[in-house]
Amino acid sequence: MALTASPWYQTYLTPNAHALKFALKATFAMLLALYLALWLNLERPYWALISAAFLQIRPMSGMVLEKGLSQVSGTLVGAVAGITLMALFAQAPVPALVALTLWIMLCTYGSALLRNNAAYGCIMGAVTAMLIVVIGAGAPERIFSIAVARISELALGATCATLVSALLWPSRVSAHLGRQADTVVNQAFTHAASRLRDSDDHAELEASLTGTLSPLTALEGDSQAARYEGPEGAGRIRASHVLTRHTLRLLATLHALQQLLHAGSDRHGGESMKSDIRQLAEQLANGFTSAAGSSGTADARKRLHALRRRTLLFPEGSLTPLEQRCLLGLREALGHALVMLDARDAITQPSRKFLRGVALAWHRDHLVAGVNALRAGAIFAALATFWLATGWGNGRVAMLLGTLFSAFFASRDNPVAACMTFAKGMLAAIPSAFVFGHVLLAQASGFPMLAMIFLTPLFLGLLGASNPKLMGYCLAFTIGNILLTMPGNGMDFSFDSFINRALAVLVGLGTVVTAFRLLPGPGATLRRKRLVWAIARDLRGLASAPVEDAETQFIGRMADRLLRLSRHDDTLPDDQRHLFTLGLTGLDVGYACLQLRRRLDGLDNADLQRASGAFITALAEGYAASAKGETPRQIRPAGNALIDAARRECSLDARRQALLAGLVERLALSLERQATRTRQVRGQSPEAPPAPPTMP
Repeated sequence: MALTASPWYQTYLTPNAHALKFALKATFAMLLALYLALWLNLERPYWALISAAFLQIRPMSGMVLEKGLSQVSGTLVGAVAGITLMALFAQAPVPALVALTLWIMLCTYGSALLRNNAAYGCIMGAVTAMLIVVIGAGAPERIFSIAVARISELALGATCATLVSALLWPSRVSAHLGRQADTVVNQAFTHAASRLRDSDDHAELEASLTGTLSPLTALEGDSQAARYEGPEGAGRIRASHVLTRHTLRLLATLHALQQLLHAGSDRHGGESMKSDIRQLAEQLANGFTSAAGSSGTADARKRLHALRRRTLLFPEGSLTPLEQRCLLGLREALGHALVMLDARDAITQPSRKFLRGVALAWHRDHLVAGVNALRAGAIFAALATFWLATGWGNGRVAMLLGTLFSAFFASRDNPVAACMTFAKGMLAAIPSAFVFGHVLLAQASGFPMLAMIFLTPLFLGLLGASNPKLMGYCLAFTIGNILLTMPGNGMDFSFDSFINRALAVLVGLGTVVTAFRLLPGPGATLRRKRLVWAIARDLRGLASAPVEDAETQFIGRMADRLLRLSRHDDTLPDDQRHLFTLGLTGLDVGYACLQLRRRLDGLDNADLQRASGAFITALAEGYAASAKGETPRQIRPAGNALIDAARRECSLDARRQALLAGLVERLALSLERQATRTRQVRGQSPEAPPAPPTMP
């Protein structure tokens, strides 16, 4: 039973059709790249193979084209940088390597701040410049030809991968985005039902929310590749932005609703909801459950529309401000859910629905990016010093691996584990490359025999790389076979050449692993604090920035931050997990601030605007205080000042004033509860509760 559950057993003994197609497509792309590289007599054909292999990791046609363009663009920029460095320091190897180290640090810094294929382009810029400078150090007069050769080899691999992806079992980004959108919507609706029913299973809530956020962040990044699949791509990108925005709004609203509906009377002054409100919430929970299980959007939309009509017809006359705020939240949740269904349809059929949406921002940590750059520079400097001191020809391979992997793994949650996984795959490639790439290949004659022998281990590696659990090992195995064999028209099959390359691989990987262990970067505690500090900083900015720009920046960054906080939460004991809830509270507060700005910014009342800005600032400071376990004490006075200013505004009727009072009370309660939770998990002594608010 344990054997059949093993991913190795499933991948190699019972492979599915998807795995076989993936491996065959990637192998055929490398076969085509190798044949053309040999036919064109390129200097290092194996670079075309590596290029084709990297591009086939995600074989959707739009993604292959996007990654290929990023690869070629990064290679061109890196070639220009390498030529410039050699033009300045052709006769001075040490200054050239110092300048190259700074360039590698700059590229690594950029890759840590960017996402997806843009980050990959930065890495290729660093690797290309390194190859040109290091290879050209012994022949400065050939710098330009070396740069042209590198560009040609990588462009050839990218072209072959793109052609094979488009012609052989083509798969499109549009279908991939549709599946991701289905997952996002269904998981979000399932999470909505759990929140409205007040599930007390924290692990279940976090799992359903993570199940929403993971595909959501992937959808936001992957959607950019849809622009390369025809004129409808722009519509799919806009729809993805809309889905991301309203999914996060729904999550923030649900977090607030759970607290309002199920907190009950507590020492902070909370109120119990009327049974009618609770029954309405239960009906919505059932509706979300049914919508999540629906086979299409039409049935789900019909159910949610009926529920929305029910909430709109719900009598408000006898409701308290908090109950009115709760009812409004239920309506908003249904509104966001309906827009999510529209966005889901627009991703599949953008010509039928036109949605407006702008790209969202990402969370960027310049401290982490700076540490990554310094570490990459230290790795390259150490390997370059070793190369200069020994004059070892294969030191270039070690420098290549050090440059590539120091940037490639820097942004991983656990870079040491990722490096060790890759190192194991590289170690497994050593005996494989010796048998297939030297012993057997030395006896082969002609391209058909070369391809049959050399591509066998590559096919096996790619078959394993189709399984996400094995990708790290198997992709390293594939790349290791290519680097250790280095196929070309003038191959060297001597044993000492092979051993030298194997030692270079071990030196390069060993240096990277050692550097990640000695220079691990900011610890988990500091990274958590910086995430919370970044949320508080963005909340402060909501008081003055234009609403649409502020929402684009804040909402987009919060998806990334919530996922990071969720990963940090997983490292804590069950009774100390509070980071994910802290992130949700920040999302809720930010969304409430944006809603407040939308309702009040259009009013020509300077006092009201000042009170609104002061309240948002107090919320930001209160959020930062609650993250430390300190009870926020400025929110209620600032909220009361805002309520007083709203009473003097004649354009605000009694209902809107009551909703504003309910919002102030809800946010104060939310942050006070968060402060209490933080103190509990940290074992701090409780604080006295603040005085109850002045309610109209």
